[in-house]
Amino acid sequence: MLSRNFRLQQVGDIDWLQTNYVFSNISLSIDELIVLDVSRENRNPETFAEHLKTLSRECFIPIAAGGGVRTLEHAHLLLRSGADKIVVNSPLYSDDGLITSLAKKFGQQCIVASVDLKREGDDEYRIWMENGQNQVGETAKHWLSHICNLPVGEIYLNSMDRDGTGQGYDMNMLDQLPNPLRVPVILAGGVGHSRHFEEGLADPRIDAVATAHLFNFVGDGLIQAREKLIAKGIELPVWERWK
Repeated sequence: MLSRNFRLQQVGDIDWLQTNYVFSNISLSIDELIVLDVSRENRNPETFAEHLKTLSRECFIPIAAGGGVRTLEHAHLLLRSGADKIVVNSPLYSDDGLITSLAKKFGQQCIVASVDLKREGDDEYRIWMENGQNQVGETAKHWLSHICNLPVGEIYLNSMDRDGTGQGYDMNMLDQLPNPLRVPVILAGGVGHSRHFEEGLADPRIDAVATAHLFNFVGDGLIQAREKLIAKGIELPVWERWK
């Protein structure tokens, strides 16, 4: 799926993905793959898990997977199907017990908190859940402070306003994060060029940067972006290609 401001457009199925992407090459340009089931109705965890198995056979980097995770059994299904981490969203605001149980069962480092922010006014943000369909009460600052106290290993922070636009990250939303910040943050939403990665990584609050736009439609965009960042002295792992 391609998403722009959380409006979804199908770009292909698992066969299309395998045909158009050689993961043995892409794996040298990224450090982790995030795969989300963004179905808004008729979600089928078993079918998603089968696709995840297919994907993981050719993808030799860590995979974080999620979408609709509400039980330990669902999380276990994803981990058995090739995921290395579990991405959770809506339970962050409604079921602290599930987050605690997941961390106890699989380890805190295995849990990625996915947070979708949308700007309201000049400097206020709200969080949305259920694939951006329902707004969460209280402010983004309130919930991000709460999430940082949950047993999660990372926060995947995504701008709904910049999602799929290629206009760059919404750096202002980082002011919603608590200070001090004890949980690593992955910044997402808006990348269209390597300089957007550079801007994100320059902020000390950010530990990693993510993109779907360069992955989907910009040819060798991922490879070129990583090469440009390394050439500018940004410390990223350099992987040698198989000979």
